[in-house]
Amino acid sequence: MFGAAGTLLNVSTRAQNQGKPARYNIDNWDEMMMRRDKQLTGHRRGQSDNPIAPAGYETTRLGVLNRRAYTTPNAQHAIYISNSTNPYFNLTFEDWLFRHKAPAEPLLLIYRDHPCVVIGRNQNPWKEVNFEAMRTRPGIPFIRRRSGGGTVYHDLGNTNFSIHLPREEFDRHATAHVVLRAVRSLGIDARVNDRNDICVGLDKMSVQPHSSALVGLSFCQYVSGSAYKIVNKRAYHHGTMLLSSRLDTLGDLLRPTKDSMITRGVASVRSPVCNLQQYSREITHDTFTNAVVDSFRQEYGVTSSAQYIDETDELKNVEYIRNGMLELPSWDWAYGQTPEFTYTLGHDFAWGSVAAEIRSKHGIINACNLTISNALLDDSAVEHLTNLGRILEGKQYGFLGDLRVAQEQAGPRRDILRWIKEEIET
Repeated sequence: MFGAAGTLLNVSTRAQNQGKPARYNIDNWDEMMMRRDKQLTGHRRGQSDNPIAPAGYETTRLGVLNRRAYTTPNAQHAIYISNSTNPYFNLTFEDWLFRHKAPAEPLLLIYRDHPCVVIGRNQNPWKEVNFEAMRTRPGIPFIRRRSGGGTVYHDLGNTNFSIHLPREEFDRHATAHVVLRAVRSLGIDARVNDRNDICVGLDKMSVQPHSSALVGLSFCQYVSGSAYKIVNKRAYHHGTMLLSSRLDTLGDLLRPTKDSMITRGVASVRSPVCNLQQYSREITHDTFTNAVVDSFRQEYGVTSSAQYIDETDELKNVEYIRNGMLELPSWDWAYGQTPEFTYTLGHDFAWGSVAAEIRSKHGIINACNLTISNALLDDSAVEHLTNLGRILEGKQYGFLGDLRVAQEQAGPRRDILRWIKEEIET
């Protein structure tokens, strides 16, 4: 909804091969957040030994409620709070709970992740993600989640909630209000909109245009975006909650839509966002977690204690979890699940103009049709250039490193190949 790479596999492999973890350096934001949480609650950190997620992901434990780790693979509990900040683990553990929890029982999972961009199951990453900006931030991957909806940005200033229910009892409006009650209990005057997203600030429709009452007021901004999944007898509503997230990084990494890229996938709805800490500096991951747990218990009559999950070898060796963590960063899942799309673009060169129509399905280029106009070239040269798009057929969209454009002789052929390569790799 907030309208979410580069080489996520390469980041992991390169860091592992060199034996050096990939470091997060977004103006030291995560380090600052960790110090802040330590001052508020106390914590300990341990280096994750997860061989699947990019090196450098760390498991973070923060003081929430009466913390104790529950590491035995078990889906019998009602409330889970993950100590891990590895998005590959958290998203996979969420899916494991969804598939293994008794269908008739409610469940709540709360977690947060190190920086990453998370796109919806049916989205096109080249339409959602600013790959050029991502390359300037090594170690931040994009991940295709298993639910639908739009693209979001995760970091330690954002807390994720996931409410699982029996399908026949699932009501998106009701689950949104579980989280809304939690936010309001923290002193924030929030509301749920018609898309079941949580907003704060003034609704412009409630104030007369040109009214003096508008002066100095903040208009509606989103603090939470939601997505849903329904399978057989089970359904869930999960979403983000922006507490103190890096909104500048969010804006840089989530791409303004490419109008000339027509996709069968779901496009994100771009909306203004803000952090809850804009309204109350006292809100933290812990206070929000406590509030959501209380609201969930009240709504569904749950009396059991929260179970705190560590990213242990025992959990990661569960076959479903191990396979899920292998799948998320794979090319076949991250890129190969991209719905069919067509990208139309054009460029004027000194020797003439070129229009290209590129068609791709499941991340593979099926066709690249070129049209040459106003060319200062003979007919045979124009015909040759028109057929140039054929060499792209069958290649992975966005990964054209083997074109060896630099080895081409200067001229129209190299101009076209360089232009197309730059366009589809950003």
